Amino acid sequence: MTNMFVDAWDPSYGSSFEGGGDGGDGPASPSSAQVDTDVEVPAAEWAPIDVSSSVRCPDVVFLVDGVRRNDAGLWTAEEDGTSYAGLAASYAAGVVRCDLARGVAELVGARVGRGLFTASPTAADVQAGSVRYEVHRIHGTGEASKLPAAVQGPLTALEIDISATARDASSDGRDLLVVDGPLRNRRQLPRTIGYVKTQQKQYLPAALTAVVTSLRPSQRTPVFHLGTVWGGWSWYLRLPGASGAPWSGIVRVECSPDLTPGEAIELAEVSGATLPRFASSAYKDPRAPQNLVPIAGLERRLRGLLGDSRVLHRALTQATARARLN
Repeated sequence: MTNMFVDAWDPSYGSSFEGGGDGGDGPASPSSAQVDTDVEVPAAEWAPIDVSSSVRCPDVVFLVDGVRRNDAGLWTAEEDGTSYAGLAASYAAGVVRCDLARGVAELVGARVGRGLFTASPTAADVQAGSVRYEVHRIHGTGEASKLPAAVQGPLTALEIDISATARDASSDGRDLLVVDGPLRNRRQLPRTIGYVKTQQKQYLPAALTAVVTSLRPSQRTPVFHLGTVWGGWSWYLRLPGASGAPWSGIVRVECSPDLTPGEAIELAEVSGATLPRFASSAYKDPRAPQNLVPIAGLERRLRGLLGDSRVLHRALTQATARARLN
């Protein structure tokens, strides 16, 4: 008889894993990346790894995340008769500082950005009431469907900047920075891990995937190396509070490829001792347990900082109308 499980992850957010159409219970899209699974132990010796009693958790954990929202779609009318799509978007980044010794979490930085994303060569900044949307010129034809992805660049830059500012006061090297999502071009940040809570690609062969799905709460896989464009060291970890389904509560963690294998393994050990402490509960969060508690609170705070979308949409409509009359 086939076993079935109800994932605590709210389906309105998609799925915590992206399975194929064959009813699979995990990420079914195979990755073309070259994977080295002999980093920490030979592939033939892969087995779940428990948290070592010798691992010391960091004194302070910083968690950084960003949110974005599409405020309005626009179109330009150029003098030569051509037209370009535009997107007015708001985005924000913030950092939560968790002092594990004192059991205190606080917001130590948050910043909001606004942008008008378009390929139009003539578009200028838009002043919508008290809010200014700065032009971000997009290369190529700038199809409307591709504009939302363009917001990620400025948002990532904001996250990097605010992370560096928040960590200035931490000079003893005993902190850890957790980035919500893949590291990508944040790989230069020291003592940093990327936290990927939605699994879309199948990186491991079937025999090693079985190790992932056999993980118990707080256990991790050995470290492996991904030969993707952004590359890096990676490992899987299961958080407490999962439903018992094969991929429930599984997250993929990664760190910079610039680290040595030993440094990557050390970060993997630290992540196994640290991240489960922040796992969310299903009755509190629709994306439990993967959506870490400090990240969930940060997201709510950042969305509030973006302002009322209806007010901004109306201000944009009025601003563009005035510009046409001038």
